[in-house]
Amino acid sequence: MAAINNPRDFLILTNNPLVPQCMEGRGLFSIRFEPQRSFREILVEARDMVYAGHILYTHPLAGSVKPNETPYKSLIVSLSPHGFDAQHGELMSNAIAVFDKFKPLERELPESVLKDFQLIDYTLLAGAIGFDAQAGLSK
Repeated sequence: MAAINNPRDFLILTNNPLVPQCMEGRGLFSIRFEPQRSFREILVEARDMVYAGHILYTHPLAGSVKPNETPYKSLIVSLSPHGFDAQHGELMSNAIAVFDKFKPLERELPESVLKDFQLIDYTLLAGAIGFDAQAGLSK
């Protein structure tokens, strides 16, 4: 992953409603919240942005939750392009290939489980960039 040089260059791609709820308005991040997008669609958008020269700041498959178990994904790329990085492009392509290897679980998740998955994704994101997750939750 790229070193974090300027947090104002962050663009958070997410389908997790907890991310904008806890992080918006902090003046440090631009957030693209698209709740209708799937985990895979977030990966594809990030891959396309990386191919267009955006920097990848967070690992696309961070955490121990399998991609077919959670509907939520948050990634950080640079807000503006800085030049193509082949390693980041390969990492994103490999992440999509890994995602595609897992058979989607067709099940209805109760609201309590969805909230747990939101918290896991949010906490991983916050930890990756040194954001005080607890402060965001108390907002």
